[in-house]
Amino acid sequence: MTKKRKLTAEEKEILARGKRKSGINKEKVRKFLLGSREKYGFIKTFLAYAVLIAIGFVFMYPILKMISTSFMSLDDLLNGSITWLPSKFQTSNYKDALNAMDYWKALKDSLMIAGIPTLIQVVVCGVVGYGFARFNFFGKKLCIGILILAFVLPQQILITPTYVVYSQLGLTNSLLAYIVPALLGQGIKAPIFILIYMSFYRQIPQSLVEAASIDGAGYFKSFFKIAIPSATGAMIVVLLFSFVWYWNESYLTNLYITGRRSEYTTIITSLSKFDSSFDAYANSSSAGSSSSSASINEAYRMAGTVLSVLPLMILYFIMQRYFVESIDNAGITGE
Repeated sequence: MTKKRKLTAEEKEILARGKRKSGINKEKVRKFLLGSREKYGFIKTFLAYAVLIAIGFVFMYPILKMISTSFMSLDDLLNGSITWLPSKFQTSNYKDALNAMDYWKALKDSLMIAGIPTLIQVVVCGVVGYGFARFNFFGKKLCIGILILAFVLPQQILITPTYVVYSQLGLTNSLLAYIVPALLGQGIKAPIFILIYMSFYRQIPQSLVEAASIDGAGYFKSFFKIAIPSATGAMIVVLLFSFVWYWNESYLTNLYITGRRSEYTTIITSLSKFDSSFDAYANSSSAGSSSSSASINEAYRMAGTVLSVLPLMILYFIMQRYFVESIDNAGITGE
């Protein structure tokens, strides 16, 4: 039997170095796939993005389908092989929808109906929320209970008595039906806005307010110099939520403001009457020309829908970063 040759020191060093490199490579592969305490690995990251993309597609599918359909012609709608990309982008759908909805007048009225009460609510709810957050007075708990009850109570219960009161005060068929309640802290969803302001004001250290009072700052100066700058996130949340709720509120708007004798209209109201408006527009167009206008189809309806949500999409696109940060700071997520 042949004896095994003893390894030299140099050969032992080469083998040890190879083992160390193999161990390092395995550790790198493990960290790359599984990650570490400080960083997610490839597997976790891939699964997280896959789930987020799937959820995002579920939410984005109706919007993408709506936009795609709005550019289709009648031939594309009848062609079963065309599902997403139209053979030719039919931009005239939007032109006809704009004319049928009287879009620019409806947009102006919608901005007034949604914007003016929203700005009032941002101010009034901020003042009321500061009073609840910073002052102790007799009946405070009772008032907060009534505030919560006003939010929980179904709105349908109060529609009839509210309409009677508004009619007696002469507030119907005008913007006063939204402006006066907003001035009194009773606008649409006002209780939740007051609670949002309260949660922000309570995060202000009491020592900061006391230090300001020692320096000679009164209640109003403390409110404008300390509370308002600290509640910027709450203002953004209230501004966006209130605007969206006033914008999408069609029943109360039709009941109180855009009645038969009113000169106001909104985009949401025009969209709900889109079929009849489009038929009237098509008949008037065909009466003034030799060629008759196209009959209404799904593409025109989708074009009108895109136009109705476009202002809100632009608003969210501009303020999305501030909106998400404000939502986190407002504690709406349960924090």
